[in-house]
Amino acid sequence: MNAKEKLEICFENLRKITEFKPETAIVLGTGLGSFADQIETLETVEYKDLEHFPISTVQGHNGRFIFGKYKGKNVAVMQGRVHYYEGYDIADTVLGVRLLSLCGAKNLILTNAAGGINESFSKGCLMALTDHISSFVPSPLRGENIDFLGERFPDMSEVYDKDLLKTAKNAASENGIKLNFGTYLQAPGPNYETPAEIKMYKLLGADAVGMSTACEAMAAKHAGMKILGISCITNMAAGLGEKTLSHTDVQQTAKKISSDFTLLLRGVLEKI
Repeated sequence: MNAKEKLEICFENLRKITEFKPETAIVLGTGLGSFADQIETLETVEYKDLEHFPISTVQGHNGRFIFGKYKGKNVAVMQGRVHYYEGYDIADTVLGVRLLSLCGAKNLILTNAAGGINESFSKGCLMALTDHISSFVPSPLRGENIDFLGERFPDMSEVYDKDLLKTAKNAASENGIKLNFGTYLQAPGPNYETPAEIKMYKLLGADAVGMSTACEAMAAKHAGMKILGISCITNMAAGLGEKTLSHTDVQQTAKKISSDFTLLLRGVLEKI
């Protein structure tokens, strides 16, 4: 079954459960799922209830859509995502984003836990994505083009929307949050990178590295969505810190900075 057929079946399944039309969609990364508590929940849909939809297998990813309101605005939240390293086809990792686009979402906020490469960053800081490097994972647009989403050869000159970046910058300033800006690199995972790989990524211009997000951003851009990306720098990348990297530490650090993360997202949602 190709990506178009899966999308059509999942959308049909979803529309049998809910007719909710979000204005903004949010994908919550590792350790950041608690932001969903800020939403006035109207309906919840488990990934497992949608035929052919991939299931989250990683600790810290609940695996459900939450549809509701924030300050009167219709919002959809993916509480947990699926990753390429879980064994899914790359097109499966963007199925949720495509579904939310079909539901009506025009804005997409992508969040993740990432390793810091830029040595001016510190563990526990936030970074808004200005660009990304996706050359180390396959494109989610491979295969037959889904014409009702977008054109065959979409431009990627400006994946992350400048107006949304300004909105994030203003929201951070108003809430006393230091917000960094930089380029994110998606690596395939699930292993963390070697120090030599991090040196290479730094030479390529990456400020942070993770195992998600860029593929979702490409699919969303293809579908005509406006995108904001936010990384929580939960650790310094291999060779730049003293501790051995672990998923548990990533989750714990993400929880520690959840207050700033929540304030930033609330500020952004209030302005868009």
